[in-house]
Amino acid sequence: MIALSLAEIAAVLGGDLRLVGDATAETVVDGVVDTDSRNMGQGTIFVAKPGAATDGHNFVGSARSAGAALAIVERPVDEEITQIVVPDAVRALADLAREVVARVRAAGSLKIVGITGSNGKTTTKNFLARILSDEGETVAPIASYNNEVGAPVTMLRVTYDTRFLVSEFGADAPGSIARLAGLVEPDIAVVLMVGMAHAGGFGGIEATARAKSELVAAATPTGTAVLNVDDPRVAAMGELADSRGMNVIGFGQTAGAQVRAENLEVTASGTSCVIEAAGARVSLHLRVLGAHHINNALAAIAAAGVLGVQTADAVARLETVEIAERWRMQPLGNDRVRIINDAYNASPDSMAAALRTLAQITGPDERTVAVLGAMSELGETAGEEHDRIGLLAVRLNIQRIVVVGPEARRLYISAIGEGSWDSEAVFFADHDAAFEYLRDELRDGDRVLVKSSNSVGLRHLGDRLGELFS
Repeated sequence: MIALSLAEIAAVLGGDLRLVGDATAETVVDGVVDTDSRNMGQGTIFVAKPGAATDGHNFVGSARSAGAALAIVERPVDEEITQIVVPDAVRALADLAREVVARVRAAGSLKIVGITGSNGKTTTKNFLARILSDEGETVAPIASYNNEVGAPVTMLRVTYDTRFLVSEFGADAPGSIARLAGLVEPDIAVVLMVGMAHAGGFGGIEATARAKSELVAAATPTGTAVLNVDDPRVAAMGELADSRGMNVIGFGQTAGAQVRAENLEVTASGTSCVIEAAGARVSLHLRVLGAHHINNALAAIAAAGVLGVQTADAVARLETVEIAERWRMQPLGNDRVRIINDAYNASPDSMAAALRTLAQITGPDERTVAVLGAMSELGETAGEEHDRIGLLAVRLNIQRIVVVGPEARRLYISAIGEGSWDSEAVFFADHDAAFEYLRDELRDGDRVLVKSSNSVGLRHLGDRLGELFS
């Protein structure tokens, strides 16, 4: 974080400053700001966030012992550490992030990119951060820091030397993106897609589309909307951008997209295509598995282009990326048994894309194996969406469908009903039983996809299989 005095921080937060020891109102702090006491070090700032399972106030002492200089709390804690008492710790975190980013922006050349979408946010964020890091100091979220805590924590990492802030915005309810993006008013708003992920919490896909459009509405009116024109709901956000006076750049595989991919070829070593952008035609070989990641690459190239990066330079940097993120189409195992661990998250769209990738990268003498768990947060559409994935797996001729967990049993039943019987589809209630089966069943030439929502935890099963065949 930039250097601020304790008095300045207290004024920004509207909090009650309670000094301890040698600290004065003019004492300056500039360390990491976090809600996790395990991330504390010398001179850091600990935000004691209350929670349903744990209360951050119980860890103020641990933060102090680790070297924290300040605790932001909702009630005074009996620990020898300077504290600022505020009504709402999470709101205070947001207020501090807003102030810090505003000061950095006013003092220099900081450019801010916001990214949202039902799928692909983290991959696109990583792609763009890789491109921009060669241009100057770039701050981007760790993993999927995209919620009311993660987004401000990321924002607070900016300094006066930072040239680019890449923020990822998730949404757990209508208004979430508006609040988070409103903290910084991005110069570039990237919207990837509107899908069924979290649709259960929003009341349907149209409500999801409205939630994603909040990023365009929150961007600076002098900025640019980078929109996926392959998705009609995203493309329609161009009208909102136009009404605000923003520039609009479309990306995708649709004719007319300003940043476009054509001649896609999917193999076990990645996806190749030709990129057309800004009058240039450049060949790209993306080592990250899956044709669906090409649009994520296009979004990153488009946003980087707005910031002055040449298409050829952006492509060359993307070609150095080996995996998008741990547990996202992550290759494990060996050449004999290849494991693709993509179980950090799952929606109907990403599940279908991963299954198609599995089918595309498996040779004629190899076998496709899909280890599938439940897709979360689909609400009343959960049953039919699991049915659809079960049918798709059979129609793609996935040769072994291994369904894990009671929440995904309907997927298994659908696969059986579509004709995947005689042990082609099997069901296991827990991870250990599935692992025991796969340990004996997998053989040379198998290509194995592990896919589920994060809450199901199949990523750990994928890691075990990767270690088994490493």
